[in-house]
Amino acid sequence: MAIARHGAGPRAAVGAVASQVHPVFMAPPLAASGFGAVLGGFVAPRLAILHLAVAFTALYTAHVKDGLVDFHRRDEDDDHPLTRRGCHLAILGSSAAFFVGVAALGTLVDPVAAALALPGWLVAVLHAPQLDTNPLGATLGYPAGIGFALLGGYYVQTRGLSTAVVAFAAVFVVVLAGIKVVDDTTDYAYDRSVDKRTVAVVVGRDRARVVAGRLMGAGMMAVLALAATGVVPRGSALAVLPFAVVALIARRGDPKTATMLLVRASYLFFALLVVAVWLRPLAGLSAPDLTVLGPYTYLATELLWGTVAVALVVRANAVRAAARTVAVLYPFAYVWDWYTLTVGVFAIPMRTGIDLLGIPLEEHLFMLIVPTMVVGVHETLRHLSD
Repeated sequence: MAIARHGAGPRAAVGAVASQVHPVFMAPPLAASGFGAVLGGFVAPRLAILHLAVAFTALYTAHVKDGLVDFHRRDEDDDHPLTRRGCHLAILGSSAAFFVGVAALGTLVDPVAAALALPGWLVAVLHAPQLDTNPLGATLGYPAGIGFALLGGYYVQTRGLSTAVVAFAAVFVVVLAGIKVVDDTTDYAYDRSVDKRTVAVVVGRDRARVVAGRLMGAGMMAVLALAATGVVPRGSALAVLPFAVVALIARRGDPKTATMLLVRASYLFFALLVVAVWLRPLAGLSAPDLTVLGPYTYLATELLWGTVAVALVVRANAVRAAARTVAVLYPFAYVWDWYTLTVGVFAIPMRTGIDLLGIPLEEHLFMLIVPTMVVGVHETLRHLSD
């Protein structure tokens, strides 16, 4: 039985097998593996290449398996270069190559390196028709594979995992999940017809775009927070702006255009993170030292964030909601704060020294500001999604 659906002979078979190398689909996970190697210092280039090869075989398996299901079983695709038998042989060959590579990782590095590679293949063989029939699996399969590619690429260089690489992996999963939600809206009608329960099918296309925006926004905010606190290189914050600009433009486009823009923005995001890790721009930048304000340090920070909180509730027309929330929470917060200070759970050195009802003045303000900020942010997000 032939391997290629179009043409006969070895050349047609090789061409059909080679057609399943899909650069757009494969580039992000391979880039994630390379990024992990760079983040890990790139001390073992040969191991980095080995890990890339293992990731490639998993991706190839995924692409062929999706084609097998979407064309030969679901009749979703209009055409496919491989016959059903050709798909099975290609999956068998790429899976064999994958496990040879995993065995090499286990031998040359350790079993943990092999274990970190395995999820990529599991996602590949289970994505269709198992994982893509529910919102969680349909959305997180590909992003999770990229997250593990990053962790694995780092691990083979360092034989360990750092807070920074785990944080980057989490960010990638969240941001790419948002892009995947947008991508799935392009196949909304067909997915409904074959009971593929993507996020768009479950909550509707418009709501899915809102969910996607929140996921990508959360990922970008996480990068800024992690860069500000030094968990990841400070220059990582520079990767946020281009992605955010493209994401805002993509909001106005149809699902297909938006997906195209966001995928390319993710490439730029990855590239700028590599630059940030490799060159360490902003490495000498340190946080401002507010302790020069002496006993007014804590009070000054509260005035700053209190102003932001009040501005948010005023803008969202939620002043009454914030006041009610503060009134309900304040007694509980007061008792909790008094108790923790009394038993010595924490101390506040940079304060004015003014006490009111047994606790510092600053703590009273803190108990007013935090719930106000929460209400302000919640109501602002609700208005933006309406």
